Amino acid sequence: MAKKAKGKRPIYFDDPQTDKLLTIILALAGEVSVLHERLDTLERLTEAKGLVNLQEIETYEPDEQVAQEREQWRQAYLERVLRVVREELEALNG
Repeated sequence: MAKKAKGKRPIYFDDPQTDKLLTIILALAGEVSVLHERLDTLERLTEAKGLVNLQEIETYEPDEQVAQEREQWRQAYLERVLRVVREELEALNG
């Protein structure tokens, strides 16, 4: 279960929608940064050990099981990224 920050959300702009957009962008930037670093590490280690070369990574085709697992991950990822939008919709709908 994801942790939720306590307290009020900081306000940076006059338009609250701009603040929400900034929150989403920063969440995405954080995710991309972590993923990039981990992927870079894995690629360097696997190539250095002769396990996989970069061309094999570039031409990899996932099977159905892998595709399903990636789709599940993608849905969870989007839920985290768009959390602020979902929370606002829930607040509006009671």
